[in-house]
Amino acid sequence: MQLFLALCFLLGIPSGAPEIHSVKYFYTGASQVPNFPEFVIVGLVDELLTEHYDSNTRRFVPKQTWANRMTEAYPTYWEDETGKSQGLQQWFKANIEIAKQRFNQTGGVHIVQYMYGCEWDDETNEVNGFRQFGYDGEDFISLDLKTETYIAPVQQAVPTKHKWDSNKAELAYWKNYFTTDCVDWLKKYVEFGRSSLMRKDLPSVSLLQKTPSSPLTCHATGFYPDRADLFWKKDEEELHEDVVKGEILPNHDGSFQMSVDLDLSGLKDEDWGRYSCVFHLAGGQEVSKRLDKRDIRTNWKTNDGGLHTGLVGLATLAGCIYVLVIYLKKGPQGFRATNTSETSPSSGEDPSMQSISETSS
Repeated sequence: MQLFLALCFLLGIPSGAPEIHSVKYFYTGASQVPNFPEFVIVGLVDELLTEHYDSNTRRFVPKQTWANRMTEAYPTYWEDETGKSQGLQQWFKANIEIAKQRFNQTGGVHIVQYMYGCEWDDETNEVNGFRQFGYDGEDFISLDLKTETYIAPVQQAVPTKHKWDSNKAELAYWKNYFTTDCVDWLKKYVEFGRSSLMRKDLPSVSLLQKTPSSPLTCHATGFYPDRADLFWKKDEEELHEDVVKGEILPNHDGSFQMSVDLDLSGLKDEDWGRYSCVFHLAGGQEVSKRLDKRDIRTNWKTNDGGLHTGLVGLATLAGCIYVLVIYLKKGPQGFRATNTSETSPSSGEDPSMQSISETSS
């Protein structure tokens, strides 16, 4: 279930610079998956979770305060999306059974996934759409919008490809949807959530070391968004050897933190000044910290029995990060289920319901 577990994205919007905005909807239908709802939908704008539905709550709800403004453009938005989502739940349940027949399967754990959405370049006004399906963690079928044909990477999807390729009216519908309706709704999302989507915060960067023989940790915290990188470099060259990069983790205030370790065992004293830790935020802004022994914060004891100046609570910090990682891994790792909310209300039709039942037919 590689695709199911790997849907984790780096995100972020640099303010004041041209940006490709996106709206994406992810649907997941699950069969016999422990501790996971039978059906989940999530919607993301610029990789930020904005909407959610699952078969346990049976309600389509906003996940950002500004998402409530959708009712300004569509007063019954949340009620209508709830009804559509409840209907889609049954469609996905049926599709799992059809897919099992295609793959000559009976019981066991199975996943049907669907993702669609569009991108919009706010400078060039270029748009792009995407629509694809997955089954049990593998690609099943996807739409190539340029050629207006479907790609079937597995033999079991070939009948679906032939059926959908021959339906020229539906292909025209999807092309129009991705280039007009979807983009119109994306622009509304960007307008409503501009303050959140355009937020950009640089981090504080610290050099931490538990003991003189431990790797040196460059720790950046308080940055937003999490589309960022942190790395060590020598002179002007990025280092890849003797470096261990950690994951980006969330802070309690909605910002993020990350760290990267450098092995100092082979480092000569005269070379210290040639090393620096660099934080790079999407959009080009950087924070650089040169390697200097005087700046290292640690908790090892000095000769007088006291603590070395700096970070007394390094162990506590490491413990907190460990607990957080464990918590995140125990939580439902979502395939960001999708929503149908970007459907234009004037069309009166949810594009995902138009042919989702034929995914495996």
